[in-house]
Amino acid sequence: MRGLALAFGFLTRLPVRVAHVDRSAQAASLKWYPLVGAVLGVLLVGAAALLHGMPALPAAALLLVAWVALTGALHLDGLADSADAWIGGMGDRERTLSIMKDPRSGPAGVVALVLVLLLKFAALATLSNVWWLMLPPLLGRAAIVAWFLTTPYVRAAGLGDPLRGAPVKGCHIGLGIAVAACIAFGHAGVVALTTAAAVAWLWRRAVVRRLDGFTGDTAGALVELVEAATSIALVAMA
Repeated sequence: MRGLALAFGFLTRLPVRVAHVDRSAQAASLKWYPLVGAVLGVLLVGAAALLHGMPALPAAALLLVAWVALTGALHLDGLADSADAWIGGMGDRERTLSIMKDPRSGPAGVVALVLVLLLKFAALATLSNVWWLMLPPLLGRAAIVAWFLTTPYVRAAGLGDPLRGAPVKGCHIGLGIAVAACIAFGHAGVVALTTAAAVAWLWRRAVVRRLDGFTGDTAGALVELVEAATSIALVAMA
């Protein structure tokens, strides 16, 4: 179960500690990513219930703060780095990878953060079914698993490097459960799943063309893009 604890410890700011971390435990953590997403979704549903009765806009703002706090802005950092690198890299692979290593955020990164957070805020303020909040975090982390199963990881010694040895069968089971959970939500779940698959495929196509694979930053961007897109899709279908 160290893999499960590592998944929570890495993807969230929940107080989870692992006594001994090794490469095999890190690899095993990948199959648990969809479960971590589901738990984050449950926590968001609980937070929304606590905020019930507040005006829609302040409640949405507080819920968005909780969403960011639960993950420590981990994936937002990847989104900002990816946006800066994509614009500044000017189509060059090595330049793009180099810019991603820069901890500073440029204008493109700031704009990307503002736009994604604005989309999430708008969705939270208008979402008609609070239980649908479970879907974006679940699908965002399931998308990472799908990428590791289908796409080369190109950053040697990066944070995601140990995950390349993840158990394929366990990852397939995790993805299967995520898909089944979406289908259990009926039409809304199918819409969210289809949206997530489309966004993941389009972003994967872009990173493979530019980088011949993906990095931890582009995986973080994937989570944010999937979460924002599925949130808006769920609002649009209501």
